[in-house]
Amino acid sequence: MKFLYNILAILLVLAATPVFVFRLLREEGFGERLKQSFGFLPAEALRPVAGKDCLWLHAASVGEIVAASPIVKEIRREMPQVPITVSVVTAHGYAMAKRIIPEADSIIFFPLDLPWLSHSVIKRIRPKLFLLVETELWPNFLLAAKLMDIPVMMINGRISDKSVDRYRHLRSILKDMLGTIVRFCMQSTIDAQYIIRLGADPKRVFVTGNTKYDQTYTDVDPAEQAELVRTLGFAGRSPLVVAGSTHRGEEELLYSAFNQIKAAFPQAGLVIAPRDILRADELVLMAEQQGLAAVRRTDANLAAGGHDVLILNTIGELGKVYSIGNIVYVGGSLVPHGGHNILEPAAHGKPILVGPHMFNFKDSYALLSGKGACGTVYDGAELSEKLLFLLCHDEARETMGQEALSIIRENRGAARKSLSHVLAVLESRAMKSH
Repeated sequence: MKFLYNILAILLVLAATPVFVFRLLREEGFGERLKQSFGFLPAEALRPVAGKDCLWLHAASVGEIVAASPIVKEIRREMPQVPITVSVVTAHGYAMAKRIIPEADSIIFFPLDLPWLSHSVIKRIRPKLFLLVETELWPNFLLAAKLMDIPVMMINGRISDKSVDRYRHLRSILKDMLGTIVRFCMQSTIDAQYIIRLGADPKRVFVTGNTKYDQTYTDVDPAEQAELVRTLGFAGRSPLVVAGSTHRGEEELLYSAFNQIKAAFPQAGLVIAPRDILRADELVLMAEQQGLAAVRRTDANLAAGGHDVLILNTIGELGKVYSIGNIVYVGGSLVPHGGHNILEPAAHGKPILVGPHMFNFKDSYALLSGKGACGTVYDGAELSEKLLFLLCHDEARETMGQEALSIIRENRGAARKSLSHVLAVLESRAMKSH
């Protein structure tokens, strides 16, 4: 099975060569990402951490970086002298890590999971502990870590229903991967049950909670909030609706709903943050077809205003932009994508609306919707209806927002719990080496 996996991995890389060439020609920064993915790490990235007993956290993309951020802060507070490496897979994840994890001594792109490559990169860095954030399982990398006697932990572990079915097909490879992990710090009891069902040793599985409740990078004081409203060109505009992480098929519904809102609130403004920022031009054109004036975040002279809609085509700003919304819609949920992180707007005390497809965030969705902090809409008509209702009823919005804040406060502490397991593993390793 392992031999077959490696053959498939090599064939996939070879098959992707034309795509690599195309992206090298068209995508700024892709060359550096590709070099690092093939193990050519820059000297300035290796210098602070290589051979210095660093802690290495791997967080694939933006969502995992958000989850890793509070843990990195706790590690830095507890162990200020220990170097920290953060690795990512995507360019968006890299940009987000640079933005919200200043505590990291090195931020790199994760190597492709090819047998010789994983071993080479781990050998050069030689961390004393490797931390997988959420569900990043790579067979060759984990095997190389095991051969070099480097302990591996899963933190903020999350297993979706789909992942359970997908991982089962890996059979013996999955058993080997799970066997290399010394502790599984899972977000919820359901996630713990799933990882045990897949083959993890129950004695190594712990429920520590979701570290996204602990994130602080989105904190905004009133002065910052006012400045953000001004720079986005919405000074004097109210109410403001923020739609985050939207997907194709959702923006049309949002524009239709917003036109109804404008009929009741002529000074209303809408922010749309598409999950794929390369769709910004498409969304500006779509707005114009709906009779709305739209601009991109990266356009000049935004503060001059005059637009109804702002397309947020930047990385790392959405968490703070949620703070200016009177209501927040979180996307990927009116289409069957599985939803996105609703804890960021909840941390700002915002009333939240989502569609019914929230299976990737089942626990936080169940918690917030169960206490009335998050409302569910099932189609465009209901989206329009609930947005208008909440905008017309201040008390209902306030109640939802306060419930959201209460839930965030009650569930903080996962990062600290995760740190206690990190310290326990390091202590066990230190005793073992003496």
